[in-house]
Amino acid sequence: MNVPELMQEKLATLAPESIEILDESGNHVGHEGARGGGGHYQLIMVSRQFSGKPAQFRHRMIYDALGTMMHKEIHALAIKAYAPDEI
Repeated sequence: MNVPELMQEKLATLAPESIEILDESGNHVGHEGARGGGGHYQLIMVSRQFSGKPAQFRHRMIYDALGTMMHKEIHALAIKAYAPDEI
């Protein structure tokens, strides 16, 4: 299973209505994180669980769901997290 698929599997706990994961690792070749094996990703996600929560809390929910991936497979993650009524 590749990293975006594994991310999607772990983020399923947040019941996303939509999820898009873009691998931007190729744009960061030579970067310190790339040398260590961690990739650069962009996440765009819509979930009802984000309703009424500030961005910082939404990001924490995502980091918690991804767990140890944030220290190994993922070096950088750009997050756009929305509640359904915000899109």
